[in-house]
Amino acid sequence: MQMQAAKRRDRVRRPGERVSKGWLFLLPMAVFAFLFQYWPFLQTAVQSFCTVNFRGDITGFAGLENFRYLFSRREFSAALRNTLVLTAVNVPVTLALTLLLAWMTAGRRRLSPLTETLFALPMAVSMASVAMIFRVLLNPTVGYVNYCLGLNVGWLTDRHWAMPAILIMTVWMGIAFNYLLFLSAFRAVPKELTDSASLEGAGPLRLLFSVQLPLISPTILYVVCTNTVQAMMTNGPVLILTQGGPARSTMTLIYLMYTSGYGSSNYSLAACVSLISFGLTLLFTLLIFTTERGKVHYQ
Repeated sequence: MQMQAAKRRDRVRRPGERVSKGWLFLLPMAVFAFLFQYWPFLQTAVQSFCTVNFRGDITGFAGLENFRYLFSRREFSAALRNTLVLTAVNVPVTLALTLLLAWMTAGRRRLSPLTETLFALPMAVSMASVAMIFRVLLNPTVGYVNYCLGLNVGWLTDRHWAMPAILIMTVWMGIAFNYLLFLSAFRAVPKELTDSASLEGAGPLRLLFSVQLPLISPTILYVVCTNTVQAMMTNGPVLILTQGGPARSTMTLIYLMYTSGYGSSNYSLAACVSLISFGLTLLFTLLIFTTERGKVHYQ
């Protein structure tokens, strides 16, 4: 009887013990997330409604004055427009290119390791190195792009060509990782389904749009979300190549935040830009998740 009672007590304790152990495992990650993500975000949100001195100390409450001042600046309207254009072009172009490349190389062939390595190579190069390489390639006098195409274009000095140059670089940088994701997704499609569709008379395009794309739709959703966030956060190529110019044609929201905070020590204005960037990114992500209902098929 005593042994049976002890077993009953163990059964009662086990669920609670499991829950407590689970929280203990999550505790270190939660502490680091709070210290390095949530707490800085809360500080930024508070600073956006306050006046902040050059040392980063809050000196008073400003309410919505910081946002009114930000909305009245031409730099903000230009940065917002450029960020939205960059996101609207970068995400679908990168998605289409990587889907096409992955679809074309999904079959295992003798040269597959070579092609996969070539398409994945951009992942091995840092963003700063890529920017310096593109600076040389797009040089108006000694650059290979103008030489090979027979052009005389100032890619990084002409306000009409600077944003296309940034787009070309960001699309090229985004190909490698997305290609690997889509390649794995295409190869994970059950061969029985594709063989059955082929026997029914489905051609390559019908097979792609009716069988393969619906089955890899969760990967497509993930890539669209991550690419949208990365495009909204674009700063490195602008910082290295154009510094927001010429004539603010390549200035983005994150670069405006950088120049406001580190360039002029206007931390309250930088906090406002950061909060707006976060809000827009969150809004776009929520819109993507709401529009995917019924269109993404999870196996």
